[in-house]
Amino acid sequence: MQMNELNTSNQPPAPARTPGPVILDLKNISLSFGGVKALTDISFDVRQHEIRAIIGPNGAGKSSMLNVINGVYRPQKGEIVLRGEHRRNMDCYGAAKAGIARTFQNIALFKGMTVLDNIMTGRNLKMRSNFLMQALYWGPARREEIAHREKAEQVIDFLEIQAIRKTPVGRLPYGLQKRVELGRALAAEPDILLLDEPMAGMNVEEKQDMCRFILDVNDQFGTTIVLIEHDMGVVMDISDRVVVLDYGKKIGDGTPDEVRADQAVINAYLGVAH
Repeated sequence: MQMNELNTSNQPPAPARTPGPVILDLKNISLSFGGVKALTDISFDVRQHEIRAIIGPNGAGKSSMLNVINGVYRPQKGEIVLRGEHRRNMDCYGAAKAGIARTFQNIALFKGMTVLDNIMTGRNLKMRSNFLMQALYWGPARREEIAHREKAEQVIDFLEIQAIRKTPVGRLPYGLQKRVELGRALAAEPDILLLDEPMAGMNVEEKQDMCRFILDVNDQFGTTIVLIEHDMGVVMDISDRVVVLDYGKKIGDGTPDEVRADQAVINAYLGVAH
């Protein structure tokens, strides 16, 4: 990363938000794989309705931290406090039931299924009818699916992808696939949305669109967002607070302006001492 990236962006300023109380508190998280320490004694919190960015060089532990939050990894030390409830061993199912959804650094969609069907998979945990009723497509199961399809269509309208709703995802360009993945996460109606490099590989126009959708999700739905992103212009413009990781350790935490001026952060990115 170059220093001028910390001061350059084509994005409009984020609208003023008023974050609420702490909804997610990560306390002294440590995660190791054999002798490799991915995360070491990391603590930070996330407030309701804020956009909380996690930044750092490659290999800093950012994706590992998201995987801890949504239960893919279980840390050897530390705990997660979600809405005041201590969750020492969060798992993926428990995280999803608790209102945590996420997108992935590498797109994880069903390429042979349509956009609508991919977004419908995000409604899975909210479906109540059993397998037999769904197979027969009868009575309550039919009414339930119609209701879920209406929710999926609302997400499609929100993301402005009506024209491709019946298109198999594998035929779409990369930027639209990233938007569909966001839509699948939104279909779950999460309280906390984890975004792992949602703008990776996008051109400037696609990044501007994604920024707009992220801000709208936060503003209109009140969704709390935890974001990993390498584009520092984007991070500094849309985030309320930023936590900085380097080699699995926290080296900075604060508002974008505070992080921008933090000498430890500058040194970690530039690799020089001042």
